Amino acid sequence: MDAVTIARRVRTGELDPGDVLNETLARIERFDAQVHAFLTLNPEAEAEAEAVRRRVAAGEDLPLAGVPVAVKDNLTTRGLETTCASGVLEGFVPPYDAAAVERLRAAGAVLVGKTNLDEFAMGSSTEHSHFGPTRNPWDLERVPGGSSGGSAAAVAAGYVPVAVGSDTGGSVRQPAAFTGTLGFKPTYGRISRYGLVAFASSLDQVGTFARSVADLARISRVLMGHDPRDATSLTAAPPRLEPDPERGRGYTLGVVRETLQEGNSPGVLDALERFRAVLEAEGVRFVEVGLPSLRHALAAYYLVATAEASSNLARYDGVHYGARAEAGDVRALMRRTRERGFGAEVKRRILMGTFALSSGYYDAYYGRALKARRRIAAEFAQAFHEVDLLVTPTTPTPAFRLGAKLDDPLEMYLSDVDTVAVNLAGLPALSLPAGFEEGLPLGVQLIAPALAEDRLFDLAALFERATDGAYRQTAPLD
Repeated sequence: MDAVTIARRVRTGELDPGDVLNETLARIERFDAQVHAFLTLNPEAEAEAEAVRRRVAAGEDLPLAGVPVAVKDNLTTRGLETTCASGVLEGFVPPYDAAAVERLRAAGAVLVGKTNLDEFAMGSSTEHSHFGPTRNPWDLERVPGGSSGGSAAAVAAGYVPVAVGSDTGGSVRQPAAFTGTLGFKPTYGRISRYGLVAFASSLDQVGTFARSVADLARISRVLMGHDPRDATSLTAAPPRLEPDPERGRGYTLGVVRETLQEGNSPGVLDALERFRAVLEAEGVRFVEVGLPSLRHALAAYYLVATAEASSNLARYDGVHYGARAEAGDVRALMRRTRERGFGAEVKRRILMGTFALSSGYYDAYYGRALKARRRIAAEFAQAFHEVDLLVTPTTPTPAFRLGAKLDDPLEMYLSDVDTVAVNLAGLPALSLPAGFEEGLPLGVQLIAPALAEDRLFDLAALFERATDGAYRQTAPLD
């Protein structure tokens, strides 16, 4: 059952939040030993469902009344362990909720648990987790994408209708494509980062997953809004996010030429062509658009992101919180805590970022990356003078096999080639399921100008209606 229906039926008294929760937990118990989407289940979920029942009875109009939701384990949850899938934070229990979690609770959602991720959100497969990998519900020998692979898998497996993740370079959109779900990243600043454990602060954004456009719009709108605790939070009023397929029929879409070159699988290109054919039949106009600086996006992203990670992760010293190694002095304590607590990929990125920021290399690497970032943002802005939205593949291939790219970090990084530029420019984007290749889901990415999230949802709703929801499928675990 979708989130919009659950909330409506709970508000009218047709459904009991406790019954919805029990069905959710039963499905998790049945399948999650195989999938491993969750790291922690919420022991207070039953009490939360009971609280929703009382609030509805008292007349509160809750947009997510009784809706079970999963939250990525890099968003803090009061009284519930938050590990970022890292040994360095194992056992850490925050004293406060992230802003996104506060808004979910206020809207009547029931927090089922915390989902797996690549450690500190650094990865593209959810294999870089201290607690073991998550598997793709469509094929248990394949990855669900990353870093929000646990949240994507929880939706794809039918545990929950909606989930929350974070997107630094595609960490919501890429796993959405791999798992046949919808994934949304808002304009930078639309959703508060308060309580989102920092990886790369100028790139990180909270994002959302769902199996339908209406559900994705509902949870995304709940999370949006100004938060004075986040200095980057936008004061502009959030959009209504009421998808209108008819409005989408009048849009002009720009197909980004640079994303159609070598590296894409035949199925990905076929899915994009079908997407175009379906929407052209609905009256949508397509033109080709060039963004020549996209060739620099991946390199620029991995310099900016690792530099910011190097700074942000310096706080994990074994002194303030989290795991602590035994040592005779403070210097040894910090060294041993980090050596034992951080995984190989996190160490690699810290080293890369520290090098890029070091004396004599700052201008050659980090400084040049910032110049490339500005150029990419300028080219996006120019393109939106001609079109309403841009369209690209979300990923160049369907989900790859577990272990296939672990020995080649560069090959793993290339999984994000179609998504990182959006974060560099701070733009909103949405991945929607648009086909299959050898039984595996494929996604198409829509990119909008800053603050124009409503266009993404209009167009996605038009495609969903035109295809009669053909790609809205739960993974066939049964």
